[in-house]
Formats: sequence, C-alpha cells, structure tokens
Amino acid sequence: MRTTKWMLFMVTAVLIAATAPAQNLEEIKKNFPGENAVILNHTKHYHLKLKDGQPEAISEEVQELLYLSPNAGSYMSRYSFYTSTFHQVTEYDAYTIPPTGKKIPVKDYKTSQSRSNSVFYDDTKETNFDFPSITPGAVGHLEYTTLHPNPRMLSPHYFSRFVPVINGELKVSFPKEMNVKYMIKGHNKDKLQFASETKKGETTYSFKVTNLAKELSYPDAPDNSYYSLHVIFYIDSYQDGEKRISYMSNLDDLYKLEYSFIRDINKTTSAEIISITDSLVKGTKTNEEKTRKIYKWVQDNIKYVAFEEGMGGFIPREANLVCSRRFGDCKDMASILTVMLKHAGVPAYFTWIGSRALPYDYTEVHLPITDNHMIATVKLDTGYVFLDGTDSYCVFGTPSGHIQGKQALIGISENEYKIIRVPEYNRDNTAVADTTILNLTDKGITGSVNIRLTGYQATDMYRMMNYTNEKDREKYMKNYFNRGSNKFKLNKFEIQQTGSPNEFSLSGQFELQDYGKKVADEWYLNLNLFKFYEHQEIDYPKRTIPIEHEYKGTSKYVTIINIPDGYKLSYLPESKSFRNDVWGFSLTYEQKANQVVLTQHFENNHLLLQPDQFQAWNKVLEHLLPLYKETVSFAKK
Repeated sequence: MRTTKWMLFMVTAVLIAATAPAQNLEEIKKNFPGENAVILNHTKHYHLKLKDGQPEAISEEVQELLYLSPNAGSYMSRYSFYTSTFHQVTEYDAYTIPPTGKKIPVKDYKTSQSRSNSVFYDDTKETNFDFPSITPGAVGHLEYTTLHPNPRMLSPHYFSRFVPVINGELKVSFPKEMNVKYMIKGHNKDKLQFASETKKGETTYSFKVTNLAKELSYPDAPDNSYYSLHVIFYIDSYQDGEKRISYMSNLDDLYKLEYSFIRDINKTTSAEIISITDSLVKGTKTNEEKTRKIYKWVQDNIKYVAFEEGMGGFIPREANLVCSRRFGDCKDMASILTVMLKHAGVPAYFTWIGSRALPYDYTEVHLPITDNHMIATVKLDTGYVFLDGTDSYCVFGTPSGHIQGKQALIGISENEYKIIRVPEYNRDNTAVADTTILNLTDKGITGSVNIRLTGYQATDMYRMMNYTNEKDREKYMKNYFNRGSNKFKLNKFEIQQTGSPNEFSLSGQFELQDYGKKVADEWYLNLNLFKFYEHQEIDYPKRTIPIEHEYKGTSKYVTIINIPDGYKLSYLPESKSFRNDVWGFSLTYEQKANQVVLTQHFENNHLLLQPDQFQAWNKVLEHLLPLYKETVSFAKK
C-alpha cells in the first residue's frame, strides 16, 4: 500500500496525540461516566478541484476510537468503511495504539458486498476489520482516502455518533473559481463552530465540535437525518474560462441532472406492451378507468426487486425489458407505468421523490440527497394522482405510506417540471374497529371477536397474509387476537377478505381462564382487556429525538359483557375523555338492556411527534392510565 505525505503527517500527529489519552483518560471517564468508548478524533477534509473543466473531489478521513473499559474490545473492536462507484476508497490504513505507544497494525481486512434491507443488490462494498490488542486507554485508528468523481453525489457529513465525540471536524477546501454553499441541520447547532480561511487563492471552511454527547437510540425514532447534527455542502457554481457554470445552484440544476437520467430511454414501445395495454383499456371510457387498470396490472404482474449499481441506481431500465422479464426496481416500475399510460392516452410522468426516511424538501435542499425513490404521476380531471409501483397493495388514489407528506418532483418535459406535495392520508381513513362479546363462566370468560380494518391497517394485514407461511400466520393471529391476560387461548379464527386491500375483516373465538373475580354473591370484572399505551410515557425532557408513526389513524375497541342470569349491575365506572392538541382518548361505559358496554376510542393525527409535543403526550397518559384499574360489578338480584 502506498504511503502518501498526508499519511506520514497523520501518523506523526496521531502518535503525538496518543499520549494525550494516557494523561486525560480519567478526565474523559469522569466527563462521560459509564461509557465504554469515545470518538477521540474524527476529521474529514474534502478537497474540491477542477479537472479538465469539471469539478472533482477527494476526501481524507481519520477516525480514532478511545477505549475506556476492559470489556469494550469484546464488542467494539469491529470497524468498517464503505466504497462504491461514487465514493471510491483509494488508500486505507488501520492500527491500534496501546497505552505503551507502540503501533500495532491491522493485518486482516475482509471486503464483501454490502447488504441492505431495502436493496437486493447494489455496488457498495464494505470492508471490515478488528482493531487488535484492545485495552483501556488504547486508541483504534483508521484513515482512508476517497475519490468522489461526481461531486453532485457528495453525502452530508455527520458529527453525531452513538458514542460521545471528543473532537470532530469537517473541512472543505476549494479554489477561487468555485462558489461553495452549506447548510447546517439537526440538533445541537449551537455546538458547531464555523471558520473560513483563504490562503493562496484557496478557501477552507471548517466546522468543529467538541465534547458532543452520544446520540441516543430509540426504536420508534425516524431516520437520524431528522435530528443528527450534520452539514450539507455543495458546489453552487464555478468559473470555466470566461463562463460562469451553474452547478447545483437551484432546482433547475437539479432537474437538469435528474432529467438527463431519463432523456434517452423508452424511444420505442414493444409489441408486448402495446398488446397488454390495449387489452386492459378496451371498453374503458375515462382516463381514470385506464389508469386504474394499468396500475393494477403492474402491481400484480411486475415484481419489485431493488437492484442498483452505479448509474443503475439513477437511470430507469427500458420499459420493454421490464415487461419481458416481469421485475424491476422503483425506477423500472415508473418506466413501464409511464409507457403503458402514455400509450393509452393518459398524461403520465416520471416523478422523483424522497421517502419519509429523508427529511428534506426540494424547495430547500435542491440536491440529489433529497430523493431516494421514483414513482409515476398521472394528471386526471380530478388532479394529480401518484402511482407507486413498488407497493402491490397500495389502493389507487391513496399515497403509499412511505411518501406521505413528501414533495414530488414531476418531470413534465425536458424544460418543465412541477413540485407538488403528496397529501397525508386522513386519520379517519385508517381505522381499527374491534368488538369483543364476553360471557362469564365458572372458569373465567369466553368470548367472540370481530375486527374490521380499513386504510393502511387493512393493507398491512393483506401484506402480512400474503408474505407469511401458514405456521407463521397462525402464530401472528394468536398474538393479534390476544387480550385480557397471558392465559388467553384462541380457539379458532376466520378471515373474511373483501377483495379490496382497503378493507379487511377477521373474527375469532377464545377463552380466558381466571379472568374476573367472584366474591360471595358478587362478580368483579375489568373490561379493559386492552391497556394500550401502558409504559409509553416519553422520557421528557431527556429525550430530544422525534417519534415516528407509520400513519395517522383511529382505533375503536368495544367490549360487551352479557350480565349473568340472576344478576344485576351494581357498579358502573364513570365515562371519561381527555384530548389536547397532540392526541386524545375517550372511555365510555353504558348499560344497554342486559349488557354492559365499554367503548375505548383513540386517535393519532401525527406522522412525526416532535419534542415540543412530548409533554402534551404525557399529559394524556396521566388521565388515561389510572382508568385501566376500573372494574364493573354485578350483584345477585
């Protein structure tokens, strides 16, 4: 492996810095009690240049992990870095500096294809290794150089980590011919120090943090791009001779780039596509009818497979190819949809969009990092309708769940585009209606259940039913029907599929032993078979990270108990409700003839719950949770 002057400099600097942890180890432990390790130093320096009249970027990165505890090495010695078409690692080195100061090099690197939950294949490779000889006070050191041949594809730089960061720095250097802009995103912006320096015609932006607390992890949090401290930087424009080149100055520049990916595809339409499309739209009278039929055919017949490599992650494949092999990624789905719809005379357009995993809007961040998905959009008499071919169960006219509320970049023509925000699906359209009828027995209770799901709740259930085997499905159903206590036993269940992914119905019968208590001649029974939101108080103000919900929705749970023969209602709890600007509930008790009915109603009107809403969330729970202790009682007549 070649050793550059930069590497020699960094080795010297690190060997000097390695003595610092020995002196400050106890102070670091005191400042960050209980931590197994800290990022002692994380620096990344981008050098932006012009090569043959085109921008190019090279970055040099150093990461140093200081180990604090004796057992840290057992689960924190493994480290990795990534390389791909757009971010090509050209040199790297890693080693451990123990407290003695003698460098111990890493000798075993393993490079393999990186795997993602959402991508079947891409060209990203991951290199893994283990830092050797890890002891308290040791420093694991990694340095590598990366070529970024297309600076439009530069990634944001993140300062936050899942361990504390003692020192973090981003530098961006660029020549006088370039104009570079930046944005600071996430929490703790006040901890970021910025400086700008110009020497010999080169300007360097510097962003520094010190003693940044670790980023806490929560399973219900959105992607860390919503809250992690990070810097987005980009080349706004550059001078090429007498000409000023607008590079990523505005939305026009982004659209010019995005449109270049689709300009040269789908010049011809295969006989197969023409035949299929003609048969689908035969006899239809409106563009909406045509669109519904074509969209449903693609959902049912083209299998979604995320396959990305290099520019293949940006350029859709030919619709003719997608049709012949019957699978494709999101771009391929958009490709075949637009071709079929246009052949049927329906105005249809390629559309770029970011999923909800990304927090950015095009109107604020006009860069490729703003989108990670592609759909098709049609213009009907009622307006624009968004068609996500990757979602086999998405109902026509309903946005797929992961693009709700996002800005869509609709490609009308080479020089025309529109930005339209995808609507968020109304909470009343996604609902659970669960009804339980109970009978008291000497052993406990028996009951029957009827459940009706609509909206995203229904499509989620359809998806589960079709992507699980019979054994897993039965296990899921036993858990889904569960109520009352761990003695719940589901005797049987039935599924009544309506044929529409927007509705789903289930029914079941169960028994629950030792539920209800009989004292002398009086029965006591807690009708709160579901104690939703128990232990879901938000740790406010400690938690500063938002909470993400899959969708807005309502839920209604009705529990009906038949009053036993020879008994009468002797106590009925008071009905109560509480709502604020964030959410709310109602619990209603009533007697109807020879039955007692408890109706629980909950609502969620937020896809993202922000920290300034946490206190209001907890306030609702203060009113709700005590009500779960209420019981009804029946006395002998």
